[in-house]
Amino acid sequence: MIRAAIRVARAGRGLPADWREARYCAIDVETTGLDLRRDSIVSVGGAPISQGRIVGRDTYYSLVRPVSPVSVAAMRVHYLRPADLEHAPAAEDVAREVGRLLAGRILIAHAAWIERAFLGRLLRQAGLRLAVPVIDTAALARALGYAQDLPLGREPSLEDLARRLSLPVYEPHHALGDALTTAAVFLALATKAGPAGSGPASTRSLVTRSAEHGY
Repeated sequence: MIRAAIRVARAGRGLPADWREARYCAIDVETTGLDLRRDSIVSVGGAPISQGRIVGRDTYYSLVRPVSPVSVAAMRVHYLRPADLEHAPAAEDVAREVGRLLAGRILIAHAAWIERAFLGRLLRQAGLRLAVPVIDTAALARALGYAQDLPLGREPSLEDLARRLSLPVYEPHHALGDALTTAAVFLALATKAGPAGSGPASTRSLVTRSAEHGY
């Protein structure tokens, strides 16, 4: 707990007080499987957020040539076959683009422990580090009471959460579609996170609450 508190304190340094003044990027990855050490990324989607709005013209999507085989279970989720990925950009090239996308921004992800693990490995292939603050929309949903009906340890579904917030669900299990849905969910949750009658939530409070309620 002490180490987590220190990480949160460091992450909160220099962040704008009003969350709407900070810059974010919602990122989703699709992978060859869910083994955090052996599987690899097959596609990445990113949706930048500035001034409390998704910047549609700056969205990013790329396939990634994986270094591990795509499992049948994963193909049934994202429908990307080995033939689709054979001529995709190398992981190192995509890592540089992701690093550029995240520069000066807060990473937004749903069930962020997955994105953090895979993105961290991806960035290391280009000599980069994942050294930005992180806000987990699943954790933020728990903090705001949107996952009370779920058993302990179970993440709220991104699609279910979006529908509960009366938001559109973009193309599910497509990296850019899920990144856009994650961005929309974050904006809705951040808007609801401010103290009643006291103005918008602070950026630091969103980072802190995410860390306190994350897995």
